[in-house]
Amino acid sequence: MSPHIINRVTILGTGLIGGSLGLALRKYTTNICISGWDRSEVVREAQSRGAIDEAFSGELAPALQNADLIYIALPIAATIDLLPEISRHAPVRALVTDACSTKVRVTQAAAAHFSSENGPLFLGGHPMAGRELSGIAHADADLFRGASYALIGGSPAPEEPRISAFVKILEKIGARALWLGAPQHDYAVGLASHLPQLAAVALAGFLYDRLDENGLPITLAGPGLRDSLRLAGSSYATWRDIVLTNQEVLAAALDLFARRLDDLRERLASRQLEADFDAANELYKLLRGL
Repeated sequence: MSPHIINRVTILGTGLIGGSLGLALRKYTTNICISGWDRSEVVREAQSRGAIDEAFSGELAPALQNADLIYIALPIAATIDLLPEISRHAPVRALVTDACSTKVRVTQAAAAHFSSENGPLFLGGHPMAGRELSGIAHADADLFRGASYALIGGSPAPEEPRISAFVKILEKIGARALWLGAPQHDYAVGLASHLPQLAAVALAGFLYDRLDENGLPITLAGPGLRDSLRLAGSSYATWRDIVLTNQEVLAAALDLFARRLDDLRERLASRQLEADFDAANELYKLLRGL
């Protein structure tokens, strides 16, 4: 098979992830023309920041014309809604990939529209590189560097030229490709990403409800609380579709986490709590080594 060359990239959604991809392509690759499609004010800002060369809004078809890679960086519901139209207008040679935070629902929807061997190919994906603040204003060319990048499939398919070309781009922008099944992905991110988000929301809400007229206890907060509550700065609009499409995993994870909190409460007056700190320290070391 001849290698697939990606010369033209269309990014659907030029916010934090899509804008960062455009900036990363600009910084770490050459000879790629980047188009962006979004609301007019967002795509104009992406163009002014140098994340894209061409700006499109409104009708989708013109933005997809001649694209070798179509990168969907939109919310989950919007991605699923657009898949039929993307499949109709994407060039037959194109690779279509998404950046959604859950994969089961997206890959199921894509399977219904990207089934032809002679048409555009869909590859589910998820960069583990988000931030608590969204939007093109927070886009960063180095957002993906050192980050894992989940690719969804039964096994790697390096013999597929379109996929191998995309993996090479991921390597150039500093991401580490990791192949997973969709259910395996959603379970893992439910515990490692979505549960921490909800835990931060719960802790922030708990403290907010207990603020007194002097701002206590927050006025005595140090960097530890700020670090713990960084995720509390995320908006519900960003997380709505994630929670709705991973409800079963999250419900089970919250139940298990609540039991862990109950166990901690029971051990407050016991030296057995030391074992919990030891386990937490070990996990922290593992995270620092990733």
